[in-house]
Amino acid sequence: MPVVLEKNVGSQQESVTVLSLKENFFDPNWHFHPHYQLFTVLEGTGTRFIGDSIQYFEPGDTVFLGPNLPHLWRSDKIYFENNSELKTHGIVLYFTEDFLGKDFFGKFEMAGLKVFLENSNRGMVWSGKTQGLIVEKLLELVNIKGFKRILSLLDLLHFLSQSKDYQFITNENYTNLHKLSETERMQKVYEYVSKNFKESIKLGDIAEKVNMSEAAFCRYFKKRTNRSFVDFVNEIRVGNACKLLSQNKMNVSEICYDSGFNTISNFNFHFKKIVGKTPSEYARELKN
Repeated sequence: MPVVLEKNVGSQQESVTVLSLKENFFDPNWHFHPHYQLFTVLEGTGTRFIGDSIQYFEPGDTVFLGPNLPHLWRSDKIYFENNSELKTHGIVLYFTEDFLGKDFFGKFEMAGLKVFLENSNRGMVWSGKTQGLIVEKLLELVNIKGFKRILSLLDLLHFLSQSKDYQFITNENYTNLHKLSETERMQKVYEYVSKNFKESIKLGDIAEKVNMSEAAFCRYFKKRTNRSFVDFVNEIRVGNACKLLSQNKMNVSEICYDSGFNTISNFNFHFKKIVGKTPSEYARELKN
């Protein structure tokens, strides 16, 4: 699989790029780019990696990312199977900070927008009425060209800068420390864990895959992701459990083992540590 860390996403002709993405699965490459990105999932499920954040995604997931924030929407394993008829659909908007000129957002009148854009360096996930409005606007922007697209984008950014319907995605102290030389290494880690989290994952196996000793890999991974490798695996497993709980087709015990945990007590412990409530409490809240 080709590995893309720095991704060329901008249009040569347009200062704002809007794409309707319909594929068998979302781009499986972990990457970053110098553009701001507004993205919503219309169809598809999987795991979203942004900076040091790992979250399950489903239709409606809507985020705004600042420049050079590493990200990956990894579709569920079933999307990659040869006989899969599942599809994904998302709408993405890209623009650079200087798309209206180098100093545009430095003007006095743009102070509110400038603060908003600075906040996006941590990534923002939107909810409530704001999330719905973003989806509507993105659907419109796909079919708008030229000057009207610019006006519509500025109006949307102004609205978002006034809204409180968001949560930051990365931790406050997150910094992108990844280098081009590390692209293949991190891609292998994400791919391996995404494919094998339901099985027993041994530290030695993943360290060998990236040609490092276990101790060196542990130090490297902790420095780049702000978490241990074990915590990383457990977060992916809990994300899968959250997805299954929302589908309401399996009981907690079945979900425990399907997500890669060996015992109910271990499952409950890690689920509460990550989510803040037990699986049963989480499931009850979903029904209310």
